Amino acid sequence: MSHSLRLHLPTPLEYFSSLVAEDAGLNLLEAAASIAQDEFPALDVQTVLDEVDELAQRLRQRLPSDASARHKLQVLLRFFYQELGFAGNLNNYYDRGNSFVHHVLSTRRGIPITLAVILLELAAQLGLRAHGVSFPGHFLIKLSMGNGELVLDPFTGDSLSRNKLDEYLQSFRSGAGLEGDLELPVELFLQAATPRDVLARMLRNLKEIHRAAQDWPRLLAVQQRLVVLLPQEAGERRDRGLVLESLQHWPAAAEDLAFYLEQAPQASDASAVEQRLAQLRQRGVPPLH
Repeated sequence: MSHSLRLHLPTPLEYFSSLVAEDAGLNLLEAAASIAQDEFPALDVQTVLDEVDELAQRLRQRLPSDASARHKLQVLLRFFYQELGFAGNLNNYYDRGNSFVHHVLSTRRGIPITLAVILLELAAQLGLRAHGVSFPGHFLIKLSMGNGELVLDPFTGDSLSRNKLDEYLQSFRSGAGLEGDLELPVELFLQAATPRDVLARMLRNLKEIHRAAQDWPRLLAVQQRLVVLLPQEAGERRDRGLVLESLQHWPAAAEDLAFYLEQAPQASDASAVEQRLAQLRQRGVPPLH
C-alpha cells in the first residue's frame, strides 16, 4: 500500500519561533531576514544569507591574511558605502521596506538598524569584533579596535566622536521632551545589544509604522512575533490583545488582556485594561479562570 508523503512546512511565525527559541546560537541575520516573510511568504531566507556570504567572500579576497582590524574596517566601509552604494533612505525613511533585509540588499537603501544588521554580519565574517548598540533614537555599531573602541553610524558609515554622541543624545531628549530629566552619561547608552534586543527594536519599528497607519492585520503579524520573541514581557501580550480586539477576535483578545492583568496587576493602565476586558465579556466572552 502506498501512502503519499505529506511534509509540514513551517509557517513564517513557526520558522521565526524556531530561530529565536534560544539565545545561544541565535543567528541575527537569519532571524532579521525572516521578518519579511509576513509580507513576502515565498521569500527564501537562505538566498538572503547566501547573498551576504557572497559579499563577505568578495571582501576576504581583497585582504591579506595578516590584515589589521583597522585595515579590515577601512576596506569594509569603502566596499559597503562607496562601491556597493549602501546609504540611508532619506526620501522614504518610514517605508516598511526599510525594515526588510532582502529589500535593503536589493535597493541599497535602509534605516540604521537594517544597514547595521548587514554590516555586522560582514564584519563578523572578516573577524572583526562588532556589536549593535540600541542608542536612543538611532541604532549604532560599536567595534573593538586594538586598545579602544570605535562607534559607527550605520546610516552613513561615519565614526562618531564623543561630542557627536552627546549631540545625538541631546537631540533625542529634546524630541522626547526629556530635557529636565536626570542626564546620564553617554557611555551608559553604548552597551552592546543582544541579537534578541536588535530583533525587538526592528519589530517595534514596524509596529509603530503599522499602528500609525491603523493597519491591524500587518500589526497583528508583527505583534505575534514580538510575543514569541519576548514571552516574559506582559506589555506585548497586552498590545496583541488590543490589536485582536480591533480585528474583532474577542476571545483571543480577552485572553491576552487577562494575562496582562495577571502579570502586571499594579500597572498604571491596569484600570483601563480591566474596563476593556469587561467590555469584551459583555460581548459574550466568558470569564477566564
